[in-house]
Amino acid sequence: MFRTISTLCLTMLCGVVSMAQTQQLTLEKCRELALQNNKQILIGAEKVRAAGYQKKEAFAAYLPAIDFNGGYFYNQKNLSLFDSAQMLPTKTFDLATQSYQFNLVKNPYTGEPIKGPDGQYVPETVALIPKEAMEFDIHNVFFGAVTLTQPIFMGGKIVAMNKLTGFAEDLARAMHSNEAQNVVYAVDGAYWQVVSLEAKEKLALSYVALLDSLDRDVKAMVAQGVATRSDLLSVDVKLNQAQIDLTKVQNGVALSKMALAQICGLPISDEYTLADDLSAVDTEAEIADNYNMEEVYSRRQDLQALELGAKITGQQKNVARASMMPNVALMGTYSFSTPNMYDGFKNRVGGAFSVGVVVSVPILHWGGNYNKYRAARSQETIMQLKLQDAREMVDLQVKQAAFKAQEALKTYDMTLTNLSKADENLRTASLGFHEGVLVADDVMKAQTAWLQAESEKIDASIDVHLCDVYLSKVLGTLQQ
Repeated sequence: MFRTISTLCLTMLCGVVSMAQTQQLTLEKCRELALQNNKQILIGAEKVRAAGYQKKEAFAAYLPAIDFNGGYFYNQKNLSLFDSAQMLPTKTFDLATQSYQFNLVKNPYTGEPIKGPDGQYVPETVALIPKEAMEFDIHNVFFGAVTLTQPIFMGGKIVAMNKLTGFAEDLARAMHSNEAQNVVYAVDGAYWQVVSLEAKEKLALSYVALLDSLDRDVKAMVAQGVATRSDLLSVDVKLNQAQIDLTKVQNGVALSKMALAQICGLPISDEYTLADDLSAVDTEAEIADNYNMEEVYSRRQDLQALELGAKITGQQKNVARASMMPNVALMGTYSFSTPNMYDGFKNRVGGAFSVGVVVSVPILHWGGNYNKYRAARSQETIMQLKLQDAREMVDLQVKQAAFKAQEALKTYDMTLTNLSKADENLRTASLGFHEGVLVADDVMKAQTAWLQAESEKIDASIDVHLCDVYLSKVLGTLQQ
């Protein structure tokens, strides 16, 4: 008795653990998991952040830039102003002439200055400057400079780059949002595919149950001699085929659930159930024929991306135009070195400030800058044409999606009518078979027609959901 109770408790505990491990997923939960785990979404988020950093980088061009440059040189030789010792003539103040006169060697008889062999006057006294006195130690030279640069006018390039990076950040956000819509659309398709196959699995089970019941009835009729062995074999073949189809559907359910788990970023071995079935189809929904296309354009992230692309090429045109205009910048520098010559030659650190304005004016580049501008202008025209073409394609998409959604609702309504007739046909055939009016083949034909009607109803129901999702996508109203 105790062993039986223990076994029962253990079985119940395992069942509770199994139920705890099997999670139920709603469509919203699947979307959320996919958006959190999809690698393209994560890449898009990083692109948005990178575009934000580039925008900040462009804004920094408005502000003054401070740079430091420094270096060291070792020189093999010192710097010398003279190649040898120098002897310079001297002067003496002459009271008679009230001026300084060179001290020259004079002829003692005539009193005239004497010239040497080279034709130059010979000085009487000289000032000796040794070669070493004008030699400077430059073996080890250290230097550096702190520079401040403030742009004043860059031909509009800085303004254009700031606008360009702002548009690029918006473009990254639009592309990220568009990728999120694509992920949601893929999730919805995979989700409703699983729901469809699970519904077909239940249908296959019901069909097998019908054939199994018919098989038992035919066996009983064979035993009573009111049915033939051939009738039984026909039912057995049909039952075997239905069981094979059931196995295929069950395999399809398993594979489709793996595909949905992969899109959601879940382990494909995880067990889960879906919260939705095919019972909630809004057959009263009305699909509008006309939409405010300007509102659709404003909601479509792919169109916004093209619009931003056109604006970016417009700013690239302005950047190219700036290369043909003068640039003006204010510069301030503090430079220092050792040795220095600011106050005589001293082997120590010395420096000084300098401030100025730098102007750069392009004069002749043989049409290079102008052709660059014209190429950028052509790119702007190309993007505008692409935008116009994309808007026309969106118009077509919306009309086609609305038509398909209306067609899906009508098809679903017709499948309901067909299913009602198939149910009545199966009921009548089963009643006639039990009363001996109809044979097993008639019942199997009715069951096959019922199976086809149910399968068409499932397909039509799924088509309604998918067409609604696609219509929301092309209208830009798909929830992320």
